[in-house]
Amino acid sequence: MTDQAVAERLRGMEQVLSQEDLPVEAERCFYCYDAPCTQACPAEIDIPAFIRALAVEQPERAADIILRENPLGMSCARVCPVETLCENVCVRLTDAGGAVRIGLLQRAAMAAWTPRAKERPHPLGQRVAVVGAGPAGMTAARLLAEAGVQVTVSDAAGHPGGLNETGIAAYKMLDDAAQKEASWLLDHPSIEFVRGIALGSDFTLASLRQQYRAVILAIGLAGQRQLRIPGEDLPGVLAAVPFIAAMRRGEAVPVGKKVAVIGGGMTAIDIAIQIRLLGAEEVHICYRRGIEDMGASAHERQLAQAQGVLIHPGLRPLEVRQAADGGLELIMEPLRAGAEGAWIPAGKPECWQVDQIFTAIGQCLDRGAWVEDAELMSLALDAHGKIAVDDAGRSSLPDVWAVGDCAGRSSDLTVQAVADAKRAVVSILSDWKQEAA
Repeated sequence: MTDQAVAERLRGMEQVLSQEDLPVEAERCFYCYDAPCTQACPAEIDIPAFIRALAVEQPERAADIILRENPLGMSCARVCPVETLCENVCVRLTDAGGAVRIGLLQRAAMAAWTPRAKERPHPLGQRVAVVGAGPAGMTAARLLAEAGVQVTVSDAAGHPGGLNETGIAAYKMLDDAAQKEASWLLDHPSIEFVRGIALGSDFTLASLRQQYRAVILAIGLAGQRQLRIPGEDLPGVLAAVPFIAAMRRGEAVPVGKKVAVIGGGMTAIDIAIQIRLLGAEEVHICYRRGIEDMGASAHERQLAQAQGVLIHPGLRPLEVRQAADGGLELIMEPLRAGAEGAWIPAGKPECWQVDQIFTAIGQCLDRGAWVEDAELMSLALDAHGKIAVDDAGRSSLPDVWAVGDCAGRSSDLTVQAVADAKRAVVSILSDWKQEAA
């Protein structure tokens, strides 16, 4: 398939409101006082206010209202599972026309927005180090800088963006949207961005704590969870997130004809749709529990099925073997719901003939580079192996906060990373204010 054909297929997945539909959709909003949609938004965007601005043809003001609470308003408009958040509690949900399409309205507002220079705030005379330039790190850095704090952001990668740049399917982030947003977020006179250096190997947590008043860890989850079954290291068995990252970098990626995806979350849906758009003839998502238990929303599942992706609940992988024809044999055990939510074997294992398998079963902290950093290794972890934090994002070490996927409170949503970062910034500024009082 040619690059142009791939681009056309990706573009075909875009969802946008036409200029004719935009005001009609905006006028459907009841502009609720104490709006449930705002309460359901982790970033607490004043949704009725920005929709009202759109309705009176003020898209720039609508975007400003969004950005006031969510600096990542552009990417969240593309990747937020609104069908399970704001739109799921819209008072018009049961109307014939369904919920107000808040996500598409937010996207329209952000599409009309152009970056504007802001006045430099009065400096507070404090410095903060932010480790990681993903959604949480960039949000924290921008909010701190706008509050008058000098911020140094570092990232092991050569460019900012984190999972927005590497872990989300290309069809959701067309037109280089993630990099454009990252460039704006970090383009502030009080932010210094240092790329290509990693905590634990190029510098230590102790050195940051000596140089900065506070440290925010926004290091994400770089490790890939393993299936822990025989054959998962065979050629053709690939982790979904690094594959998506390679594709987003424009690298050539192998595309199988018959593909199996193991997992039930958003990443499983993303890779299944993406590989299908790239030309795979058959794509099967296999999930070990019921379809209602999948992390991917019903809307995302419908998108995948509309692309011809087949979803199979109640299947557990047991083994991967090399097939005689060079392909792969995936041995799957059928499961059925048993008592008290348990899933139990429901028949003889099946052998699937495929030529590519993607694992999308989650990520974990990669502590391999931490072993030489005593303070990093001393950080308390929670029961899920993430950095343990309190409600404000404070870690077990003084003046060290952790936000985003690496911290215990986070789910793997961009908007949740934004919410984490906002809480941590409020906590840091509040602590300083109390100390100065």
